Amino acid sequence: METEPITLSTPRPVRRPTLVQGWHELTFLHWPVDPDRVAGLLPPGTRPDTLDGVTYVGLVPFLMRGVGLGPGPGLPYLGTFCETNVRLYSVDGHGRRGVVFRSLDAARLIPVLVGRLGVRLPYLWSRMRLRRENDVITYTSRRRPSAGRPGAASRTVVRTGAPIARPTPLEQFLTARWGLHVPWHGRTVHLPNEHAPWPLHRAELLDLDDDLLTAAGLPPMTEPPVSVLYSPGVTVRFGTPSALGPL
Repeated sequence: METEPITLSTPRPVRRPTLVQGWHELTFLHWPVDPDRVAGLLPPGTRPDTLDGVTYVGLVPFLMRGVGLGPGPGLPYLGTFCETNVRLYSVDGHGRRGVVFRSLDAARLIPVLVGRLGVRLPYLWSRMRLRRENDVITYTSRRRPSAGRPGAASRTVVRTGAPIARPTPLEQFLTARWGLHVPWHGRTVHLPNEHAPWPLHRAELLDLDDDLLTAAGLPPMTEPPVSVLYSPGVTVRFGTPSALGPL
């Protein structure tokens, strides 16, 4: 099936924001995967979104800033923390593309509890750090121990590069996402968001030691990522969720 063109700007503006967030100092790492290998990990009513017959697994560490309810402003302390998400790419029967989070590690406990109990997202409390030295960024994360066992960990080191004037179709596919699909009280819902087009930069992966992908139920990624991107970030507004149908 031919993939529809990717929309670089928000296709439907969010008129009544329910949540505001700032996503900053992001690195996008992506690996190709056969859609059949991950289809069972997506919520009902969605299927893997593909580009030329391939879908992707993403590992995205970043700094969250200023999370807040409604139109904002966000909270300067409680709303600012490191986060790393493991994600897949989905599309529903209405043609709405989205992200499906397999895990979200965060360094602040209150957002973890709100995310798990309120939005039903798979947040996990972790010790995390982002360190920048000139053009080199190091992200580290380790989940807090559970039942005496050490938690999954991740360490990513990248060197940021030149701005990208014209993103490739793959770079657009991986970053131009305007919502997420999530199970919600017996239904799958689509939660839309809006933000300016990503300011993307080239990036070089210097080191990666990661357990989060396999801990999220994904197949081992034995090859280097096919796409490594950096962005200084965007401010994001979330809208009202809409249900796809009963599970």
